[in-house]
Amino acid sequence: MKLTNQLEKGLVDIGLFLRDSQLNRLLDYLALLAKWNKTYNLTAISDPEKMLYYHLLDSLAIHDWIAPGQSALDVGSGAGLPGVPLAIALPGSKWTLLDSNGKKTRFLQQVLAFCAVDNAVVVKSRVEDYHAAEPFDIIVSRAFTSLARFTDSVAHLCRSETLMLSMKAGLSEDEAGALNGKRFSMQETEIQVPGVSENRSLVSIKLKQS
Repeated sequence: MKLTNQLEKGLVDIGLFLRDSQLNRLLDYLALLAKWNKTYNLTAISDPEKMLYYHLLDSLAIHDWIAPGQSALDVGSGAGLPGVPLAIALPGSKWTLLDSNGKKTRFLQQVLAFCAVDNAVVVKSRVEDYHAAEPFDIIVSRAFTSLARFTDSVAHLCRSETLMLSMKAGLSEDEAGALNGKRFSMQETEIQVPGVSENRSLVSIKLKQS
């Protein structure tokens, strides 16, 4: 009950209102992550309460950037962050959870079945080797790599309108400067995550129109 109350309050704080069935699926995912983490070491955070803030709410805090019906790629999805919480919270969106680690993709397959997430698929591949049938509307990474490497690695999966989102603990001038300003436009937005004292920001990147 404590985790339920904390999740409900956190969702209000980030302006996201979900049905009870969605809340239950988010908590089921949290429980599965805590259980598998004991054996598979999916995340350095082991306390479910801290996971709720640093994983669930941290992922869900970017919900405003994803419109209904959009196709989204979660690059280096790992334990399913941010893709799984966002897929549960935004059932109109369509998610591909991409990771090259077989242990993590097996966990993700279990998550989708256990939590009845029918708007996401799991793909085991390096992003450089992955080719989708259609470009994505949204490509998101959470602590995946530098901005320059991120944009280079997903360029073949983008169309001109694709929005690339990089979730960061903060953006250094060096990292921002390394992004090709002639090719990309970039905006950094500070994100407030309930229960998280560290800095959080979302860097949104688009190809410049020629």
